[in-house]
Amino acid sequence: MKKIGFLSFGHWTPSPQSQTRTASDALLQSVELAVAAEELGADGAYYRVHHFARQLASPFPLLAAVGAKTRRIEIGTAVIDMRYENPLYMAEDAGAADLIAGGRLQLGISRGSPEQVIEGWRYFGYAPQEGESDADMARRHTGVLLEVLLGKGFAQPNPRPMFPNPPGLLRVEPHSEGLRKRIWWGAATNATAEWAAKLGMNLQSSTLKFDEGGKPFHIQQAEQIRAFREAWKAAGHTREPRVSVSRSIFALVDDRDRAYFGGNQSGDHFGYIEADRRAVFGRSYAAEPDVLIKQLKGDEAIAEADTLLLTVPNQLGVDYNAHVIEAILTHVAPGLGWR
Repeated sequence: MKKIGFLSFGHWTPSPQSQTRTASDALLQSVELAVAAEELGADGAYYRVHHFARQLASPFPLLAAVGAKTRRIEIGTAVIDMRYENPLYMAEDAGAADLIAGGRLQLGISRGSPEQVIEGWRYFGYAPQEGESDADMARRHTGVLLEVLLGKGFAQPNPRPMFPNPPGLLRVEPHSEGLRKRIWWGAATNATAEWAAKLGMNLQSSTLKFDEGGKPFHIQQAEQIRAFREAWKAAGHTREPRVSVSRSIFALVDDRDRAYFGGNQSGDHFGYIEADRRAVFGRSYAAEPDVLIKQLKGDEAIAEADTLLLTVPNQLGVDYNAHVIEAILTHVAPGLGWR
């Protein structure tokens, strides 16, 4: 069995060809798709976070809304850029969203990807300390968040407070018990996957990673997952970690699918998302269900992961994206033993 969810970037554009033309459309349709996915039997609704872009940006109002409208489905991010985050304020928001959802939040965080503006985190009021890189700053913010989510008191109470305090040092409220175990790190290298494992974070691996040897994407990603699990074991954690991978997968079951994706047979390719780091980008899958089943059986990273996130073309509308999810759950997942 494998958990299957969707991952939406929440793109919106005023183009007449788009079904998602405004920020309001993107947000409301994100909630609607989560409700539809839950009804179809999917396991997760995940959202990407990009700042200064016509995409989903502020995750916690959306996560809270999805949590209030659903009852079973996991709700998460993939990923929140920690360069932009105040970890204490984030702990408050995450705790509230998790309580509204009844403990279903799966919070994916990372250093973040190249952004729409130069050093956008500076506009949010954050800057690396002396000797730090922006990646170091993201990891520092992460360390604070992980510590605060444990729920231990650390703040000295006012001896004359407006409202009575419990005894001892105070913690960030609201606190959601168990959320610390549901933090995921989006890793682009084997080293950051191992670092995440040591800190007890689950692993999210996307449709790209930095090239570490020139092998096909799915093999490099599978090696990353195995390195993560070895580091987890070496760290002595007692619980089993979670691992997710993202893929663009489309089962061609009707004329709409063939019109949109029938010619989409892209393979892996190598390129640059940062000037000095070559990355490998994973292929998309689009084929008749029986062909898809054979192709996906050969994807080593999907086999290693317990969770698969289907990247959805959200601008094609809620109904079509629900159809995309349903086609995988109905026509592909059973043939792979995932259902």
